[in-house]
Amino acid sequence: MADDPLRKAASDLLDLCRSRGLKLATAESCTGGLVAAALTEIPGSSHVVDRGFVTYSNDAKQAMLGVPEATLKTYGAVSRQTAEAMVKGALAHAQADLAVAITGIAGPGGGSAEKPVGLVHIAAASRDGRLEHRERRYGDLGRGEVRRRAVLDALTLLSEMAARATPRVQADRRA
Repeated sequence: MADDPLRKAASDLLDLCRSRGLKLATAESCTGGLVAAALTEIPGSSHVVDRGFVTYSNDAKQAMLGVPEATLKTYGAVSRQTAEAMVKGALAHAQADLAVAITGIAGPGGGSAEKPVGLVHIAAASRDGRLEHRERRYGDLGRGEVRRRAVLDALTLLSEMAARATPRVQADRRA
Protein backbone atom coordinates (compact mmCIF):
# COMPACT_ATOMS: atom_id res chain seq x y z
CA MET A 1 0.00 0.00 0.00
CA ALA A 2 1.29 3.44 -0.91
CA ASP A 3 2.27 5.80 1.91
CA ASP A 4 0.27 8.98 2.46
CA PRO A 5 2.33 11.37 0.24
CA LEU A 6 2.31 8.84 -2.60
CA ARG A 7 -1.39 8.16 -2.21
CA LYS A 8 -2.17 11.89 -2.21
CA ALA A 9 0.05 12.54 -5.25
CA ALA A 10 -1.54 9.65 -7.14
CA SER A 11 -5.06 10.68 -6.17
CA ASP A 12 -4.46 14.32 -7.12
CA LEU A 13 -2.99 13.29 -10.49
CA LEU A 14 -5.92 11.00 -11.23
CA ASP A 15 -8.40 13.75 -10.34
CA LEU A 16 -6.60 16.24 -12.58
CA CYS A 17 -6.44 13.81 -15.49
CA ARG A 18 -10.07 12.78 -15.06
CA SER A 19 -11.20 16.42 -15.10
CA ARG A 20 -9.20 17.05 -18.29
CA GLY A 21 -10.09 13.77 -20.01
CA LEU A 22 -6.49 12.55 -20.08
CA LYS A 23 -5.20 8.97 -20.11
CA LEU A 24 -1.83 7.86 -18.69
CA ALA A 25 0.76 5.18 -19.40
CA THR A 26 3.88 4.23 -17.45
CA ALA A 27 7.18 2.64 -18.47
CA GLU A 28 9.24 1.54 -15.50
CA SER A 29 12.56 -0.13 -14.92
CA CYS A 30 14.06 0.40 -11.44
CA THR A 31 10.64 1.08 -9.88
CA GLY A 32 9.28 -2.22 -11.20
CA GLY A 33 5.69 -1.03 -11.63
CA LEU A 34 5.38 1.05 -8.47
CA VAL A 35 4.09 4.12 -10.33
CA ALA A 36 1.33 2.04 -11.92
CA ALA A 37 0.66 0.40 -8.54
CA ALA A 38 0.35 3.77 -6.78
CA LEU A 39 -2.12 4.95 -9.42
CA THR A 40 -4.19 1.78 -9.60
CA GLU A 41 -4.48 1.56 -5.82
CA ILE A 42 -6.93 4.49 -6.08
CA PRO A 43 -10.54 3.51 -6.87
CA GLY A 44 -11.65 4.77 -10.26
CA SER A 45 -8.13 4.79 -11.70
CA SER A 46 -9.31 2.71 -14.66
CA HIS A 47 -10.82 5.90 -16.13
CA VAL A 48 -7.30 7.38 -16.40
CA VAL A 49 -4.67 4.62 -16.45
CA ASP A 50 -4.37 3.00 -19.88
CA ARG A 51 -1.43 0.65 -19.24
CA GLY A 52 1.94 0.18 -17.63
CA PHE A 53 5.11 -1.40 -18.96
CA VAL A 54 7.63 -2.97 -16.60
CA THR A 55 10.79 -3.19 -18.69
CA TYR A 56 13.44 -4.23 -16.23
CA SER A 57 15.79 -5.81 -18.77
CA ASN A 58 17.32 -4.21 -21.84
CA ASP A 59 15.60 -6.86 -23.96
CA ALA A 60 12.23 -5.81 -22.54
CA LYS A 61 13.00 -2.13 -23.20
CA GLN A 62 13.69 -3.00 -26.82
CA ALA A 63 10.83 -5.47 -27.36
CA MET A 64 8.05 -3.66 -25.49
CA LEU A 65 8.98 -0.01 -25.98
CA GLY A 66 11.18 -0.01 -29.09
CA VAL A 67 14.21 1.45 -27.31
CA PRO A 68 16.98 1.24 -29.91
CA GLU A 69 19.78 -1.19 -29.13
CA ALA A 70 22.23 1.55 -30.15
CA THR A 71 20.83 3.84 -27.42
CA LEU A 72 21.36 1.18 -24.78
CA LYS A 73 24.87 0.37 -26.02
CA THR A 74 25.97 3.99 -26.38
CA TYR A 75 24.41 5.57 -23.27
CA GLY A 76 23.43 2.61 -21.09
CA ALA A 77 20.11 1.61 -19.58
CA VAL A 78 20.43 4.33 -16.94
CA SER A 79 20.57 7.50 -19.02
CA ARG A 80 18.54 10.44 -20.17
CA GLN A 81 18.50 9.03 -23.68
CA THR A 82 17.08 5.69 -22.56
CA ALA A 83 14.44 7.32 -20.34
CA GLU A 84 13.35 9.51 -23.25
CA ALA A 85 13.24 6.54 -25.64
CA MET A 86 11.21 4.59 -23.06
CA VAL A 87 8.62 7.33 -22.66
CA LYS A 88 8.29 7.81 -26.42
CA GLY A 89 7.83 4.06 -26.75
CA ALA A 90 5.17 4.04 -24.05
CA LEU A 91 3.18 6.68 -25.93
CA ALA A 92 3.65 4.81 -29.21
CA HIS A 93 2.35 1.55 -27.71
CA ALA A 94 -0.51 2.94 -25.60
CA GLN A 95 -3.75 4.83 -25.98
CA ALA A 96 -2.55 7.50 -23.58
CA ASP A 97 -2.19 11.26 -23.73
CA LEU A 98 0.70 11.38 -21.26
CA ALA A 99 3.37 8.90 -20.25
CA VAL A 100 6.22 8.70 -17.78
CA ALA A 101 9.34 6.55 -17.80
CA ILE A 102 11.81 5.77 -15.03
CA THR A 103 15.20 4.11 -15.20
CA GLY A 104 17.86 4.17 -12.52
CA ILE A 105 20.07 2.45 -10.00
CA ALA A 106 18.15 1.78 -6.81
CA GLY A 107 20.92 -0.21 -5.16
CA PRO A 108 22.31 -1.49 -3.01
CA GLY A 109 24.82 -2.49 -5.72
CA GLY A 110 25.21 -1.70 -9.38
CA GLY A 111 26.53 1.83 -9.08
CA SER A 112 29.76 3.32 -10.38
CA ALA A 113 31.58 6.63 -10.05
CA GLU A 114 29.83 7.89 -13.20
CA LYS A 115 26.45 6.36 -12.36
CA PRO A 116 26.17 6.01 -8.59
CA VAL A 117 23.50 4.24 -6.59
CA GLY A 118 20.56 6.61 -6.34
CA LEU A 119 20.87 7.97 -9.90
CA VAL A 120 17.45 8.00 -11.56
CA HIS A 121 16.28 9.41 -14.89
CA ILE A 122 12.61 10.31 -15.22
CA ALA A 123 11.08 11.38 -18.52
CA ALA A 124 7.53 12.42 -19.33
CA ALA A 125 5.98 13.03 -22.72
CA SER A 126 2.66 14.11 -24.14
CA ARG A 127 0.88 13.42 -27.42
CA ASP A 128 1.31 17.09 -28.34
CA GLY A 129 5.07 16.57 -28.52
CA ARG A 130 6.22 17.90 -25.14
CA LEU A 131 9.06 15.97 -23.57
CA GLU A 132 10.62 16.65 -20.18
CA HIS A 133 13.46 14.96 -18.37
CA ARG A 134 14.65 15.10 -14.80
CA GLU A 135 17.84 13.60 -13.43
CA ARG A 136 17.79 12.79 -9.75
CA ARG A 137 20.71 11.83 -7.57
CA TYR A 138 19.01 10.68 -4.39
CA GLY A 139 22.15 9.09 -2.97
CA ASP A 140 22.53 5.70 -1.38
CA LEU A 141 19.39 5.95 0.76
CA GLY A 142 18.46 2.30 0.48
CA ARG A 143 16.62 0.60 -2.35
CA GLY A 144 13.13 1.23 -1.02
CA GLU A 145 13.66 4.94 -0.41
CA VAL A 146 15.25 5.55 -3.82
CA ARG A 147 12.30 3.84 -5.48
CA ARG A 148 9.74 5.69 -3.33
CA ARG A 149 11.28 9.08 -4.14
CA ALA A 150 11.43 8.22 -7.84
CA VAL A 151 7.73 7.32 -7.85
CA LEU A 152 6.82 10.56 -6.07
CA ASP A 153 8.90 12.62 -8.51
CA ALA A 154 7.33 10.78 -11.47
CA LEU A 155 3.82 11.51 -10.18
CA THR A 156 4.78 15.17 -9.68
CA LEU A 157 6.18 15.45 -13.21
CA LEU A 158 3.05 13.85 -14.67
CA SER A 159 0.88 16.29 -12.71
CA GLU A 160 2.84 19.23 -14.09
CA MET A 161 2.46 17.87 -17.63
CA ALA A 162 -1.26 17.19 -17.12
CA ALA A 163 -1.86 20.72 -15.85
CA ARG A 164 -0.40 22.12 -19.08
CA ALA A 165 -2.02 19.59 -21.42
CA THR A 166 -4.88 20.55 -23.68
CA PRO A 167 -7.95 18.93 -22.18
CA ARG A 168 -9.19 16.15 -24.41
CA VAL A 169 -12.79 17.16 -23.79
CA GLN A 170 -12.15 20.65 -25.29
CA ALA A 171 -9.93 19.29 -28.05
CA ASP A 172 -12.65 16.81 -29.05
CA ARG A 173 -15.26 19.58 -29.20
CA ARG A 174 -13.11 21.65 -31.56
CA ALA A 175 -12.58 18.78 -34.00
